[in-house]
Amino acid sequence: MVHNPALQAFVAQIRDELLVGQVLIERKDGGYEMQHIEDGDRSGFSLRTVKLADLRALTQRSKEGAFRPLKSAPSLQNGWRLKVRDDTELEIALNHLYPGAISDWFAAQSSTAPVTHYRTFTNRQTGIYRIAKLLTDEQVCNVARACCHRTFCLKRRLWTVKGIGPESAGEKSLIPCLEPCAILLEFARNAMRLEQEEKLPLELQSGDVATLTAALAAASSQTNAGGREADFNLPENPRRARLLLEKLRPVSELVKPSKDE
Repeated sequence: MVHNPALQAFVAQIRDELLVGQVLIERKDGGYEMQHIEDGDRSGFSLRTVKLADLRALTQRSKEGAFRPLKSAPSLQNGWRLKVRDDTELEIALNHLYPGAISDWFAAQSSTAPVTHYRTFTNRQTGIYRIAKLLTDEQVCNVARACCHRTFCLKRRLWTVKGIGPESAGEKSLIPCLEPCAILLEFARNAMRLEQEEKLPLELQSGDVATLTAALAAASSQTNAGGREADFNLPENPRRARLLLEKLRPVSELVKPSKDE
């Protein structure tokens, strides 16, 4: 048997059960049983039994049928259960569900975790993605909060930029994000393009800000509203709504009613 320290360390974290993303892992009959966390109250007999070979297809689309470009998105289909015989099969299953989760988790345990921060990452970019390095630190913070929001991704972001620290496992999950992903990079590129557009004079009353904030929060939660998840050219894209919400945060904080009102 090949010695796999990452797998051994990960398995040691599983007492009776462990939650990884949206998947609950339970020790059963010398092996493991896996199912969606939303199915915790359902009888096992009401769940569809799947095999290891079925997992790749299961992760491709949400239950609404939308393509899932990001496997760490909180849109994994529920209604299934999987039994695996041993640690090796568990690793195969998790690599289908959350590619690289075990190795990244193990790497993140080190005091010298291989984290690539935003500036280092974008300074390496060429071609159309060079523009992402032009965002200010404040703009990158808004981009990160919007694109990596738990509505869209369950990985805990460990990479940073001045003004925003790493996320904790409690905020997201135990799966770490060691460097900006391709979706974040494309979102940053689009955000910089938006920053370069003509600025318009706009005056809003405090009530208008409250209404706009509420509308944007609702729009950003509509992850199955149609259109491709990573098509950031669409004005109605949920991440774009979340980005504008982040830009409005300083103003929204100013117009919040006091507790005495």
